[in-house]
Parts: sequence; structure tokens; C-alpha cells
Amino acid sequence: MNSTTVTVGGRLEGRVRVPPSKSYTHRAVLMASLADGVSTISNALFSRDTKATMGACRSMGARLEESGSTIRVDGTAPRTPEDVVNVENSGTTLRFMTSAFAAAPDGYVVLTGDSSIRRRPMQPLLDTLKQLGVEAWSTRGNGCAPVVIRAGGIGGGSATIRGDVSSQFVSSLLISTPMAERETSLTVADAVSRPYIEATLNLSRRFGITIEREGFTRFQVAPGQRYEHCDFTVPADFSSASFIVAAVGLVGGRVVLEDLNPALPQGDSAILGIASAMGVRVNQGEDSVTVESDGARLKGGTFNLGDTPDLLPVVAALALRSESPVEVVGTAHARFKETDRIAILSSELSKLGVKIEERQDGMKISPTGEMRPALLDAHDDHRMFMAFSLASLLVPGGVPVVGAESLDVSYPGFLEDIKRLGARVESA
Repeated sequence: MNSTTVTVGGRLEGRVRVPPSKSYTHRAVLMASLADGVSTISNALFSRDTKATMGACRSMGARLEESGSTIRVDGTAPRTPEDVVNVENSGTTLRFMTSAFAAAPDGYVVLTGDSSIRRRPMQPLLDTLKQLGVEAWSTRGNGCAPVVIRAGGIGGGSATIRGDVSSQFVSSLLISTPMAERETSLTVADAVSRPYIEATLNLSRRFGITIEREGFTRFQVAPGQRYEHCDFTVPADFSSASFIVAAVGLVGGRVVLEDLNPALPQGDSAILGIASAMGVRVNQGEDSVTVESDGARLKGGTFNLGDTPDLLPVVAALALRSESPVEVVGTAHARFKETDRIAILSSELSKLGVKIEERQDGMKISPTGEMRPALLDAHDDHRMFMAFSLASLLVPGGVPVVGAESLDVSYPGFLEDIKRLGARVESA
């Protein structure tokens, strides 16, 4: 079992070119694959997850050509794939493609993935697709992958869906119901991670799709729409940048994060306000963010991450340096990510002597003295690995963290970037 230890002997200094957004790459690849004509996606993220979406779109009939950081996509109307679709570890791919394949003219489609994917909930989406005239079911009857979709088109009509488990269910339907036979009226209960729904709507407009809405509770989708080809540049990813922001806040230094701007909606841009509230100095420029800290104790507080659950591991890491308790609320849906992130954070960080009160929708982390060394297991979750690497920075001599291979899901260059800023990275 290989492990990685990250330590630092002083401040973090330098510049980081933030990797492209995973969520926007997923959406752009799928919409371009459904579009008439050729689209160009620039500054795309090539990671394990986005490659899964690219592979699924190829199996749907789209032609994708990669050149550097650019993807040229020749779109198509969906067709039934020749084989089972393996989404690997990508929940976004599973959920988006389940609805997209329903729009194929005939046949059956099977989607599955790794052991983590086969535990992630799908039943709310399957139930709503049935309301729209699509036959879709879990092969094991447990509401998880493998799932089977009987293609033949999306009928449309009125439907409801739970929004408290994952916003990906809502985005999946919003991407595919423009191809339905009749108008679709979608009612959403208790939507979480709403900026991700906003990102879907924003990008849909760029690809020529019209969706009427009432906030995040009701969506009206006209039938028979076709995606139009579009050239799109993927923005830098605030989700990835958040771990660098936290690293500077924990140990001190000055780092410029390049290519970050708020022009397109990204919920995890909230990290700038959270870090600032905790005492980190943040300066937003036109296309970059400068983060500075003297490494002193941070301020505690209560943070509702209902719209930004991917920031849970980041805020938990920042709490390790706080002078007063940090409470995270509103993140019950973080239990349905690659891992149960509330449970994993609580159990693993407790090994270091950190005082954590696990709650159903979050946690309370209270200040402790010097943390003790312990082996931390990221459970093959990329965000857990990055969060535990930040914890390692605070322990004299660092702590070994298992799971570096998971970084290829979203931020393959994380260890290289933090090393360039002055940290030491050792593998064993």
C-alpha cells in the first residue's frame, strides 16, 4: 500500500496555473456531442472522470478528436452503443448519460462503473425518467448501477424529482429533455448544489437550448430542440484551486492562482469568501486570485455548504488551524459522493487527535493542540487525499496518506503544484 507524505519547512510562494473545470468539461463535451455540426472545446480537463464522459459520448456516436488541451467534437443524435458503457468512477458521467441514452431511437443501454459507482444512488433519476415515459431500472433492484435504459425516446410531460441527493439528477434531465417528444415540466424539491444547475443552464443557452424556469423549483422545457455547435473555453476550476487556497491559509505564504475569474457560475468560488472570513487575505484580480497568509491561527465560524458540498474537505482542513470551533452544516448530500465524506473525514482526522463531532449534515471541529502522526486513508477519493495532504502539512514530519492515484479524477498535477510552491513530497 503506497503512501505519500507532504511537509513544508516554510512559506508557500509562487504561481499556480489552475486546472480546467471538471464540471464544465463534462457538460461541454456532452452538449457538443449532441449538437449539429462541429464544436471546439478549448482548455478542456483531461482526467479520469472527463475521459469517461468522452468515451460514453463516442459510444453514443459522436466523433471526438483531441489535440493538446482542445477537443474537436462532431455531434450526433444519440444512438444505442454497441457494448456496455463503463463510466469508471464518474458519477457525473453515469447520471448525465443515463438520460442522454434514453433519447436514442431503440435498443437497450447498460451503464456501470467501479465499486464506488455501484454504491451511488440513482433511483431518484430512474423514477423521474419513468414519469417521462422511459423504462429504466437498476439491475440489482437497489437503486444503484448497473442500470439499464430502454431507448426509444423521452416522452416528456410533467415530472417531479428530489433535489436533495444530487443536483446531477436535475442537470441530467435539463440536458436531455430538450430532445423530448412533448413539453417537459419538471418540478424539483429541495435543490442542493444549485450553482451546478446554474452552470448547466448557462452552458445550454450557449449551445442554443431554451429552458424557462422559476428559480430552482420549476423548469419548463420546450420539446424537439436541437443543440447547436458552439466553441467554448473551459474556465479554471475553483474546486481545485480551493485546496491551494487552504494550503496557504494553513502554513502561510503568498500564491497567485492564475486564470481564475467569476465570469461563469462556479459554486466553489465561495472558498474565497470563506477563506477571507477565516483570516486569509484574498485579492481577486481580473483573471487571477492572490492569496496571502502569515500562517497564524485562523478564525472559526459556521459555514453552510449546501450549495458547495465539495468544499467540505477544504473547510475541514482549514479548521485544523482554527482558534475556535468550525461548524459545517447543510452537507448531508456529501455522504453520497465518491465516499461518505462526512464519515471519512470524521474517522480519519480523529486518528490525528482532532476533536470532531460528526453530524448527519456536517460536523463540528474544535481546536486541539499538536496533532499526532497516523496513517490516513483517502479511500480512493481525490478530495479526501488532497484534504489529508493539507493536514499532513500541520504535523511535524508529516503523515503518510494513502490514495495518491485518485488525483487523476480531477487534479492530476496537485502534488507537482504544491511541490513547486515549496512543499516536500515523499512517496513510500
